[in-house]
Amino acid sequence: MKKIFDIFYSTRLTAVLFIVYSIAMGVATFIENDYGTQTAKALVYNAWWFEAIMVFFIINFFGNIFRYRLLRKEKWPVLLFHVSFLLILIGAGITRYVGYEGLMLINEGETTQEFLSETTYVNLVVDNNEVQKTFHKSTLFSAKGNNKWSLDDEFKDQVFSVKLSDYIPWAEEKFFESETGEEFLFIVESSSGSRHEHYIKKGDLQNIHGVLVGFEAPNNSGTINLFREDGILKIQTRNNGTWMRMADRAEGSIIKDSIQEFQLRSLYRVGELPFVIPEPVKKGELKTVRGSKKDDTKLAALVLEVTVDGKTKEIEIYGGKYAPQRPTQFSLNGLNFRIDYGPQLLKTPFEVKLNDFQLEKYPGSESAAAFASEITVIDPDETFDYRIYMNHILDHKGYKFFQASYDLSGEVEQTHLSVNHDFWGTLISYIGYSLLYIGMISILFAPGTRFDSLKKTLKKIKNKKAALTLFIGLFISVSGTAQTEENHLTKITNQQVDSVLLENLVELKHAEEFNTLIIQDAGGRMKPAHTFSSELVRKVYHDDDFKGIEPSQVFLSIIENSKLWFNVPFIYLEDGNTEIREIIGVDESVTHAALADFYEGTESKISDYVLEAQKKNVKNKFEKDVIKIDRRIYLF
Repeated sequence: MKKIFDIFYSTRLTAVLFIVYSIAMGVATFIENDYGTQTAKALVYNAWWFEAIMVFFIINFFGNIFRYRLLRKEKWPVLLFHVSFLLILIGAGITRYVGYEGLMLINEGETTQEFLSETTYVNLVVDNNEVQKTFHKSTLFSAKGNNKWSLDDEFKDQVFSVKLSDYIPWAEEKFFESETGEEFLFIVESSSGSRHEHYIKKGDLQNIHGVLVGFEAPNNSGTINLFREDGILKIQTRNNGTWMRMADRAEGSIIKDSIQEFQLRSLYRVGELPFVIPEPVKKGELKTVRGSKKDDTKLAALVLEVTVDGKTKEIEIYGGKYAPQRPTQFSLNGLNFRIDYGPQLLKTPFEVKLNDFQLEKYPGSESAAAFASEITVIDPDETFDYRIYMNHILDHKGYKFFQASYDLSGEVEQTHLSVNHDFWGTLISYIGYSLLYIGMISILFAPGTRFDSLKKTLKKIKNKKAALTLFIGLFISVSGTAQTEENHLTKITNQQVDSVLLENLVELKHAEEFNTLIIQDAGGRMKPAHTFSSELVRKVYHDDDFKGIEPSQVFLSIIENSKLWFNVPFIYLEDGNTEIREIIGVDESVTHAALADFYEGTESKISDYVLEAQKKNVKNKFEKDVIKIDRRIYLF
C-alpha cells in the first residue's frame, strides 16, 4: 500500500499529469476548430480519462501536502500554492456536475423566465391513449468516430427501447437518381435572400417559408399546387402571381385558382415566395448525408431504432444545440411516441422583461459595433431595471446573464442572453485563483524557497563585484571633479575601458540563454532579448557587434556596469559632420562618442540644436544628423 501511495504522491506523477493534460488540451483545441465544441467535449473534455486526470491531480496535490510537511509555518507559500490548485480543481468539478448554462430568447416587450439548456437531450413522450410518461436523456455526440446511445424502459408492461443507429452532423439532404426510385420535383427558392434547394416527393406537401407547396398532393390542398396532366406539368395557386422566362425574358401572370401550363427554368413569384423549377420530374431517392464541412447553421440528424416488444421502426429526427424542433410522432405496437432532439426548457425563479434592444452599427456599414438589452427583473422579492451589454453582466440569485447575440429577422427585435447558473463552482474557482496569485507572489519573497536560494546566490555575486563597482565609482567621481575645475570631462582611456569591459564580460553561453527571454521595449512591444540587443547595437553603434562582443553581452554589460558605459565611445557620429564634433569637443577623426561627451555637467550640449532643427520643415545635413544622434542618445 505504501508503494501505491508513493506513486500517487510523487512529483514524477505530477510531471506526467501536467504533460498529458497539456497534450490533451492541445489536441482538444484542434478538434474543436475542425469539428466543433460538442465533439471536443465528447472526445476530450467530458471523457472519463480526462476526468481521471483531474482526480489524480487532486490526490497528488493533497498527498504532497503531508508528504512534504507543508503545514509548517515556514512552508506556507508552497502550501498556499497546493491548496489553490485543489480549490480550482474542486470548483471545476462542481461546474462540471452541478452548474449548467443556457440561452434565453426574449422578444422586445415580452416577459419570460424560460431558457434553453446548453445540453442537448433526446426528449421522449410515450402514451397508450390513456396515460403518458416523459423521458429526457442527455446526449453528447461526436462528429468524429463512433457514437453509442440508447434508452431502455417499459410502459404499462410493454418493454421498449430507443437506440442510436447513426449520427449525422451538419445534415443536408442529397438526391440520388435511380430508375426504380420515387418521383421528385426539384425546386430552387430564395425567399430569405439566399439560395435554398427543395425536393418534393410525389403526393407530398412541403412548408417552404410559410407557403405550402404540393406536388400532386391529394385534392391539390397546397397554396401552390404542381401536377401533371397528359404528361405536361401544370400549376394552380391560391394567390395571384407572375412569371418570367429567363431564356428570352418573356413575362406572364398567374391567375389564382386557374390551371396554367408551367414554364421550366422560369422565375415564378407567388406571394412572397420566388422560385424556379429548373428540370422535369426525376426518379430517385432522397437521403440525409453528412455536410462537407463544419457548419453550425445546419442541424444534426439522428437515425433511431425504436423497438416495442420485438417490433422495430426506424425514424429520423433533426435538432441540435439551442435548436428545438417539433416532435416526430408515430405509433408502434399499441404505443404512441413523440420524440425530438434538442435542448430542454429550463426556468429561472424570476422573470425577465425586455424593454428595449439597442443596436449600434459602424458608420456606413451593416456590421454591429455594439448591442445592449434594457431589461426589467421581476422578482417576488424585488423588481429593478438593468442594462446588459458586452462585459456588463447581470448577476442575480446565482444566475448570470451575458449579452450573447440577437435576431432581427422577425417582426420584432429579439435578444439572446446567455444564462449561467454556477454560483459555488465559480466562487470556489475564483478563491483558488486568488490564492494561486498570492502564493506565486509570496513564493518570490518567502525564506526557504528556491527563489530565496537564488536571491542569496545573486547577493554573493554582487559582493564579489563590489570592489570593482567602488573603483569605477571613485574614478568617475574624480573625473567629475576634474571636469568642474577644467570645465571639461576627463574620460577613461580606451585601453582602460577595454580592459574593464573584457574582465567583467558575461560568458557567451550565459548570454545565449539570456537571448531567449521575452522583454518589453519602450514602445510596449514584446520581443526576445536577442532582438532588442541587436537593435540597440545596430541603431546606436551602427554595426552588428561592438568590437567583437556579441549584442547580448553588450546589453548585459550595460545593465551591470552602467556608470562605466557612460564613458564608452558607443554612439555613432555621421561622417563628414565636423560641426557636431566641435560642439561636443571630440577630435574630427573619431567615429563614435561617449555619452559623457554630450553633457556639460548635467546640461546637454546639443539639446538647443535639436530643438531648433525640429522646428524647421526643410533641414540641412547638420540638422538631420543632430536629430539622428539625439535619437541614439535617447535609445542608449
